[in-house]
Formats: sequence, structure tokens, C-alpha cells
Amino acid sequence: MTGPLRVAIQMDPIESISIGGDTTFAMALSAQARGHRLWVYGPGVLGWHQGRIMAPARPVTVRDEPGNHVNMGDEVMLDLASDVDVVLMRQDPPFDMAYLTAAHLLECLKGTTLVVNDPFWVRSSPEKIFPLMFADLMPPTLVSRDRSAIRSFFDVHKDIVVKPLFGNAGAGVFRIKPGDGNLGALLDMFFGTSREPVMVQAFIPDVFAGDKRILIVNGEPVGVLNRIPQGDDIRSNLAAGGKPAHAELSDQDRAICARLGPVLQERGLLFVGIDVIAGRLTEINVTSPTGARAIMSMTGVDATALMWDAIGTRVGTGRQNQPG
Repeated sequence: MTGPLRVAIQMDPIESISIGGDTTFAMALSAQARGHRLWVYGPGVLGWHQGRIMAPARPVTVRDEPGNHVNMGDEVMLDLASDVDVVLMRQDPPFDMAYLTAAHLLECLKGTTLVVNDPFWVRSSPEKIFPLMFADLMPPTLVSRDRSAIRSFFDVHKDIVVKPLFGNAGAGVFRIKPGDGNLGALLDMFFGTSREPVMVQAFIPDVFAGDKRILIVNGEPVGVLNRIPQGDDIRSNLAAGGKPAHAELSDQDRAICARLGPVLQERGLLFVGIDVIAGRLTEINVTSPTGARAIMSMTGVDATALMWDAIGTRVGTGRQNQPG
């Protein structure tokens, strides 16, 4: 462990977030409780200045009071290699070129400042593509732009889910049921607005019983909650109206985490959220995983505190290894 840290948080505007379910805000509260100093800035102001990674940032103090949750100081220009110990890359997707550019810039800090999660692996681990490394843990899945392949997949599985590869918060997720004639029109919409393939998966009826979000810190599962879709909506994301519910880790869940844990550690993916439906892995969220506040309220487990424990160990080890 180490002493107080200087922490810059790259995030969406802190003054406009809804703190009740915001995991980044929970991270800030936990950091402040440990005496860490906090600054915030948006990804749009991050820049490279003659070899220095710079960001105009504002110091903040936070409070767990809705509507009165932050005080912000005057803006200062931070050199992220020398003025801070840790950068949290926590802006929400979309996972687009702006997101990738920010990851490239933060990668320049390697060897000086700890970035969580590791930006090289954030940009190299898209949340719907990363799970393909563990295909045996997933439901039947196709990633393709080939209409005939997608139609054949539908013919085999009858009931499917079609979703964009780089969406977030449940946006653009559609179920095509047996006999549904909308598949062609849906593909027209996807392919008319994007050059990317889509992900197609066999529908898992058990989704109506819930979609588990499991938080993994430093390769180990630390908390879980169930997210229950409402009505006939298949989307369980809390941002899309899903309701949180208590859950326990099943043997299947633990086996999935055991498979993923070593890979996450190797990639420097310190704080990760995975989605599991009926023992099937559907996503590995490495950009800005959520769920920490709901898990804390239901179980008392503070995943963000465990994250700061792991960060403190890593930063402390790095300091010890620096030449004296």
C-alpha cells in the first residue's frame, strides 16, 4: 500500500451525473475517503503537447448528496505524467474513434502514470468482441455483415438477438422472433448507417429471470447483482430500465470468472464488469463498468474500495522500483 494519491478522472461532466447509480462517482467517494486528491476532466480536452500528455482539469471534492454532490475548484493544466499518480479512464462509450484516440494518448503514459484500465487493452478488448476468446462460454453467436449467413443463423436458431458491436447501455438491441419478417429491414437499418458487422446471438429465454452483472477486481469476482428486464423488453441494462435485484454467484459464474481472471490480470484490466445470462457469458465490459453502487446497497460489498486497494499496491510497487 502507499500514501495519498493524486488522481485524475477522465469522465463525462461530473456536475450532471446521477450519483445514485454512478460507479465513477462511487470511485471518487472511495478515493476521497482515503485522502486521495482528485481532479476531473473530459476526454475532449485531453491532448499531446510536445511529448507531454496534458489536460485542463479542475480539482473536486465530492459528497454523497444528490443535487449538491460536487465542489469544483479553478481549472489547472495537468501534466498527466508528472502531476498525478493515477488516471481513471471512465468516460462512457460509444466506443468510437474519439474513444480510441483518447486511449492512444493515455497509452503514452506507460511507465510513468498508472492508467485504469490499461488503455492499450481497453482499445484492444471491445466488450462484445473480447468474449469471442471464450466462445465455449457464450451462447451460439455470429459476428458478420453477410446477410445470407445471418439469415442462415436465424433459420437454425429461430429466435435471435441482433445488436451493434460497439453500442452501449442496451441501445440498438433487437429480438427477432420466429416468423418475424423484420430481419431484412433491421439489417438495412444497421448496414445503412454503419460499415461494421453486427453481433447475432441465439435468444436466451432465461433473460427474463435476469442478467447478472459481476464485477471483477484484479482478476477476482467481488460482487454480483441481477438486472431484471421490465415487461417484454429483453434489455436488462439499468440505463434501459432494468431493475436491480439480489443475486449470488453460481458455480457456473465462478467457473467463468476463473477462466477470465488470469487474462484480465495479464491485460491490466483492473476493474471489469461481465454480463452472464443463465451461465452464458455475453459481454466483458472494460470501458466504464457500472453496478458498484447497487451491489454496495444490496450486499455491503464495496467494489470500488477493493479497486483502490489494488491500485495502491500497484502504485506503491512502482514507486519502490523507481531509481532513488
